[in-house]
Amino acid sequence: MLRWILFIAFYLFLGFYALQALKTGSRYPWVYYVFIALSLLVLGNFVFQFTLGEEQGRVLSRAKSYAFGFLLTMITFKLITVIFLFSEDIFRLITGIYQKLSGSTKDFTLPQRRRFLSLIAMGVASVPFGALLYGMYKGKYNFKVLKYTMEFDDLPVAFDGYQITQISDVHSGSFDNREKIEYAIDLVNRQKSDVLLFTGDMVNNKAEEMYPWKDLFAKLEAKDGKFSVLGNHDYGDYVDWETPEAKKANLEDLKKLQQEIGFDLLLNESRFLQIGKDRIALIGVENWGKGGFKKAGDLKKAKSAVDKRDFKILMSHDPSHWEEEVVPDDYHYHLTLSGHTHGMQFGIEIPGWIKWSPVKWRYKQWAGIYEELGQFINVNRGFGFLGYPGRVGIWPEITVITLKKKPLT
Repeated sequence: MLRWILFIAFYLFLGFYALQALKTGSRYPWVYYVFIALSLLVLGNFVFQFTLGEEQGRVLSRAKSYAFGFLLTMITFKLITVIFLFSEDIFRLITGIYQKLSGSTKDFTLPQRRRFLSLIAMGVASVPFGALLYGMYKGKYNFKVLKYTMEFDDLPVAFDGYQITQISDVHSGSFDNREKIEYAIDLVNRQKSDVLLFTGDMVNNKAEEMYPWKDLFAKLEAKDGKFSVLGNHDYGDYVDWETPEAKKANLEDLKKLQQEIGFDLLLNESRFLQIGKDRIALIGVENWGKGGFKKAGDLKKAKSAVDKRDFKILMSHDPSHWEEEVVPDDYHYHLTLSGHTHGMQFGIEIPGWIKWSPVKWRYKQWAGIYEELGQFINVNRGFGFLGYPGRVGIWPEITVITLKKKPLT
């Protein structure tokens, strides 16, 4: 209860401060009333959803997700406005003290706020405000196909030109637009890759979240098969179950569901992709992540049927596994495919110029391809979304990787 009181007090304080910018910058009183009404509506909806709304506990329902998204949008606008006004208030305070001490005024009074600064504050704050709203309206389904060509000295000759499509972090429990998901599934199939690899987090918490989308994902095609691994959300660890048996049954339902969709789920095991006499080892581990995440992945068990000389592709949901266990392993893993980070669903990416997201402070490898000791990892930005029901700058990704035999020099 105390946390709620402190949070509401903080939110109202930000609102009061931001209102001063509106009063200074706008000459229309109705703007203040609209801002107050909207601010209170967003707060009220958030408090209701997280106290009296459906699916209590740690489950983030769609209603909760949108309540959080609108609150985040409003707080972002207020915070940026407050930063400008607070900086000006420090200057006003110093000016007022100086005028009093210098005798230029008998009473201690603060100079008036400057209208142009309030207008700048609202203008700057409106950019992320609009971007976050756009991210919820369109950005979350702004699917992008990212294509890479990767060369290897020891790639088996028969696999020169072999094409892989990777998707990750579906989070089907967050979907709310069937037409957009149909489009994305068709976009995956249009790549006509040789193999399709899914690197975990099919659901947010429960297998039943995938039932409405099962028929669509069953349409995914690849001539050499569809393979998958589990992500941290697939185990149901973020929901309160009535019994341990119910939690276990949920995981078994999800495994069965993946099989019905057509995925070959790799649970610390391997398969071989074969063309003639040449082969590639495909290895899949269960989730392994540092920082409190589940560590069910067993790399030693997963590679047990693989020869050290095989060309190896590893599927591991959490990229922290790559640096912690994969790179130092005595086997050489040519390419690891991961997801998990979502690129935080927020950032700035301009190819060849800038690539930034706050998630970089948590994960060294957070989006795209990285290399260490001749081993590569691709971190997929995710197919779906979780928490904030949108994406800004970090768009949902379908990865297409073409393997090439490096020419002799």
